[in-house]
Amino acid sequence: MRVADIVTASVLLLVSGVVVFDAVRLGIGWSTDGPKSGFLPFWLGVLMIAVCAVIVAQAARRADARPFVTRAQLGPVLKVLWPAVALVVLTQWLGLYVSAALYTGFYMRWIGRHSALAVLAVAILFPLATFFIFEKWFLVPMPKGPLEAWLGQ
Repeated sequence: MRVADIVTASVLLLVSGVVVFDAVRLGIGWSTDGPKSGFLPFWLGVLMIAVCAVIVAQAARRADARPFVTRAQLGPVLKVLWPAVALVVLTQWLGLYVSAALYTGFYMRWIGRHSALAVLAVAILFPLATFFIFEKWFLVPMPKGPLEAWLGQ
């Protein structure tokens, strides 16, 4: 567990450093109309650097030989990971909305053991609602697949 804490905090420390560096490039001060573009990212990056430094220091002092994850704990993690990976891969070919419907339905049935009616209702209504929210109201185009093309979207 100690090594995982140090590695994770170190990677986040590095990413936070990049955020701070780029925020300085954007400007972290105040202009006549309020804070510049880099103001909030800069302070969030500084906060992340401080927190990550504390985590690294605490983990370095701790003599903990426990593993990060046991075999028993890995099963539930993989039950979440593989469907999420499948969602990302399927989005490339089926589009976001169809992939989200399949993912939601599969996950509700497999993990949640919900009834078929509840699975169908949520798996259809959730992507439909997100379609209208993003595509129609906010006018944000999302990845589309053959179904949306067939429907003229």
